[in-house]
Amino acid sequence: MAAVTDFVANRALVLQRHRHLKWTWLDPLEAGLMVLCGLCIGGFTLCVFLDVLTRSLGNPWLWLQQATTAFFAWGVFVGMAAATRRNDHIYLAEITKHMTGSKRTAIETLNRLVVLAVAGFMAWYGFKNALLDLGSFRMPWLIPLTVYTGVVPIAGALIMLFSLEQIVNGWKNGFEGPEDHEFRTEPVV
Repeated sequence: MAAVTDFVANRALVLQRHRHLKWTWLDPLEAGLMVLCGLCIGGFTLCVFLDVLTRSLGNPWLWLQQATTAFFAWGVFVGMAAATRRNDHIYLAEITKHMTGSKRTAIETLNRLVVLAVAGFMAWYGFKNALLDLGSFRMPWLIPLTVYTGVVPIAGALIMLFSLEQIVNGWKNGFEGPEDHEFRTEPVV
């Protein structure tokens, strides 16, 4: 297992930035999410291209719109989870980057608790919605809407996991990392 983790950790798909806030055993999951994001972007782009092409040729493939919607939905929600793990999402990161000490710990923890709460709602209500969507179907394939909405609780659970990971490691190692000093001019106290 260590060899796989070392391999994945050294790949470009897993950011080494904010390493002090990450558990190494989740690195393969981050790499997998990044690959899935790439597949979703590629699938979305290909579906849109083929949709435009087949419509221009006068023989549209109507099912391409369903595939485009699925790639888009999965790409957005999987991307949210990946961005949370990579600390690439927007939640006052620029403000807290200039703070130090207990003030920074309090603000960083509060930020992640808000993200954790929203992710909890995504997981709980997304799951309930996905169950309801098992009985709704889209034409012409007649596939359940859960194919589109099932990603919401999955993303919520992953975002909760990554938020907890950052809170625990932030309390243990501090939220401040070496990357915070790159462009620092003056600390906010």
